Amino acid sequence: MESAVVAPAPAPSVCPQTAGGAAPGSGGGRGFPFPYTPYPIQERFMAALYGALEAGRVGIFESPTGTGKSLSLICGALSWLRDFEEKKQQEEARLLAPEESGQEGMKRLTPAEPECPDSRDTAGEPDWVTAFVQKKEERDMVERLKEEQIKRKKREDRLEKIRHNVQLKYAVKRKRSEEDETKRLLQLSKEVLSEGAGIDGLEQLDHDEEELILAEYESDEEKKTSSGLEEDDDDLEEEHVTKIYYCSRTHSQLSQFVREVQKSPFGKDTRLVSLGSRQNLCVNEEVRRLGALQLINDRCMEMQKNKHEKKTDEELEGKKRRVSRAVCPFYSYEQMQFLCDEVLVEVKDIEQLVALGRETKACPYYGSRYAIPAAQLVVLPYQMLLHEPTRSAAGIKLKDQIVIIDEAHNLIDTITCIHSAEVSGSQLCCAHSQLLQYMERYRKRLKAKNLMYIKQILYLLERFVAMLGGNVNQNPSYQAVSQTGTLLKSINDFLFQSQTDNINLFKVQRYCEKSLISRKLFGFVERYGGPATAVKTNKENERLGGLQSFLLTLQRGSDKEDGTLQSLPAEAENDQLRAASPLMQIEGFLAALTNANQDGRVILNRQGTVGQSSLKFLLLNPAVHFAKVVEECRAVIIAGGTMQPVADFREQLLSCAGVDPARVVEFSCGHVIPPENILPIILCSGPSNQQLEFTYQTRDLPQMMDETGRILCNLCNMVPGGVVCFFPSYEYEKQVYAHWEKTGLLTRLATKKKIFQEPKKANQVEQVLVEYAKCIQRCSQAGGQMTGALLLSVVGGKMSEGINFSDDLGRCVIMVGMPYPNIKSPELQEKMTWLDKTMPRAAGQAPSRVLIENLCMKAVNQSIGRAIRHQKDFASILLLDHRYARPAIFNKLPQWIRERTQVKPAFGSAFAELRKFHRGKLDTSLCAPEKRL
Repeated sequence: MESAVVAPAPAPSVCPQTAGGAAPGSGGGRGFPFPYTPYPIQERFMAALYGALEAGRVGIFESPTGTGKSLSLICGALSWLRDFEEKKQQEEARLLAPEESGQEGMKRLTPAEPECPDSRDTAGEPDWVTAFVQKKEERDMVERLKEEQIKRKKREDRLEKIRHNVQLKYAVKRKRSEEDETKRLLQLSKEVLSEGAGIDGLEQLDHDEEELILAEYESDEEKKTSSGLEEDDDDLEEEHVTKIYYCSRTHSQLSQFVREVQKSPFGKDTRLVSLGSRQNLCVNEEVRRLGALQLINDRCMEMQKNKHEKKTDEELEGKKRRVSRAVCPFYSYEQMQFLCDEVLVEVKDIEQLVALGRETKACPYYGSRYAIPAAQLVVLPYQMLLHEPTRSAAGIKLKDQIVIIDEAHNLIDTITCIHSAEVSGSQLCCAHSQLLQYMERYRKRLKAKNLMYIKQILYLLERFVAMLGGNVNQNPSYQAVSQTGTLLKSINDFLFQSQTDNINLFKVQRYCEKSLISRKLFGFVERYGGPATAVKTNKENERLGGLQSFLLTLQRGSDKEDGTLQSLPAEAENDQLRAASPLMQIEGFLAALTNANQDGRVILNRQGTVGQSSLKFLLLNPAVHFAKVVEECRAVIIAGGTMQPVADFREQLLSCAGVDPARVVEFSCGHVIPPENILPIILCSGPSNQQLEFTYQTRDLPQMMDETGRILCNLCNMVPGGVVCFFPSYEYEKQVYAHWEKTGLLTRLATKKKIFQEPKKANQVEQVLVEYAKCIQRCSQAGGQMTGALLLSVVGGKMSEGINFSDDLGRCVIMVGMPYPNIKSPELQEKMTWLDKTMPRAAGQAPSRVLIENLCMKAVNQSIGRAIRHQKDFASILLLDHRYARPAIFNKLPQWIRERTQVKPAFGSAFAELRKFHRGKLDTSLCAPEKRL
């Protein structure tokens, strides 16, 4: 095994605010454990991170891809946690020392004034009262410390026992197998008994249909006066140790991070737990088959609810026997506790966690949640941390903890997206029809409170459709909208004009969440909504025929509207969910309407028909949902490879969340590559001296498209390997491609490099990338006239984020124009108006103008950062627009690129520099890739 190298940690070169708390290397002469000798920038990164965590700061950390950011985060943060735990244990030992020294220790902590019978403290209490209170607090603290110490010792002993006692593991597994068989036989006998039991005075339903009936609903106020069903969860409460919550954007990024932890010097001793959605962690095949996340969530929650109800049903002697409802065989406390211990003993990623769940027949989703209190490092996706209801449901407590948000360049957009919601007219009408049919079918079986809430939801749906200019009783696909266009309203105005301001949306939202009504409705539609379903009786056929025909016409209407979606598996699944259970989507919209009036807007988008129209909630102030995170946590680190421009994070997120500017610290490090391995150029004019300015007014001109083609032809003749060219949008890329095809320029390009286009469909991206890489590899091996491949990509597309164009895959990256967002978008216009009203002007610029520039440059920085991926890599970067040279724009490039950028007014000098750069690299044979970090 590779031994860890301890690197000295020099003082970080960061903003003055960083001071506060010494890094291991700068303080006690110790350093950061690292799996190999770190780069100097990694040492500075770790030292700055350690200082920020120690001082309780909110840090914005930028470390370019290829500089070993993940390992720096792991070793810096876990070094701090290790030192923090050691100091805490030393302090506990001092306080729990033998009585005499302990008393002295307490006196040193809280020195009392000299006793005087008549003296009083500032609060007016006699000194003896104050002293008594202090002593009681001291005794309580000592008792609490003793309890914590005992719990910690028990936990460590248990984990150590599991780590070394293989016999214990197999005994638990064998016991589980025996219990499974017993439970199966018992369940079978109960189902036989329950199926034979009739229900007096009511229509008899079969087992599957019984599960569609809503259970009796108790509101939160009623539950306070009665005993809850949460006794099982009380035993699971465990005090949370100080921990680090690490979150990132995708499942693959989290798995990669866990693998880095496993390789690090902390891999053997860290208690790490990976959290994920039920979609990723569920091992119950019956539930997994549902496919869509919302359906899986609802079915799982329903099974847990059935487990609780089962206990109470067994106690109801003399009452009607109820039909046995399905419970999850993997939801066993004993087995989940065993899985929890296994997770804490050895670091596992999500794939390993799922495999362990299948092996032990324990639920990984709940088992991993049980491990949170004792874990030192919790790895989880963005949504689970940033969405408060999800955070609470998962048992995540942020008080005095550390949060690290990686890949955070799109953090503001992510928070906005998580808390925004959209529903179409088709979904609203479909949900109304389904819910009405459901209520009619089971009216006699539903309790009064259920009927009341169902009627409230039906009324809300009716009014929302009316706001779009439609009627719920008519097919939305054939209802024409008289006044088309887009309207924006405040939440209060929308509720008032839709005549729904008298309904308590908080209670309706809570009812939907607790009653699982959308899951019941989905089951009902699944049973009776399909055209192939065999309906049992003529009576039922009459009752449900309307629903079937309505759903069929909706399906035909949606097929006519857009036939392309059928070829997209992911989108097809979403469409299927929207059609089958639109109420699930609508619940998200209802939850969004509970935001504060000033923090969001409702957008009414009225198109040709009611079905095509939509209601959208747009969150304007993401800081309201981020504020609690920064308030509760000891420290928050926002990290990424490209964080520039950081003004958005400071102003829109941190300042609006009430973070003191003095608490914010910024750290940005350079790249590990030598300066001569990158050549960024801002090109102001083309080969025919045409000024390069790709505005909306000029970019469609034939001479601008011709000039872009001439630049590419020159570069493809000279640059070896792969050239990646980014366009502002799919539409513009198609327009330019068609123009080149018409003028014959495309044929000239194709003589030197094979041309690939980025597909719009997500499931085709991988195939295009594989073909692109193979073509480059073939050309580099065979030689000849063809020198590689040209990939035409789109800013904000699948290839501008998360794809590595390392080595020969990206020897030159070209950015055509400046990808400004569409300022005619109603959502963006409303955001700009809100910013101008709430934010101060920055350097003489309106906040809305700063937003537009920042959105553009964030997209540019993400795209051009695709090329340089490791220390020996090299590439040229070409920015085709003279506006990049403006100081306000130029300063928003990443520092490590900005420092090396050349501004070239004419194409000739730029071409000469590029030719010199690429020929020099070929001559010195630096093409061989090094193992990436």
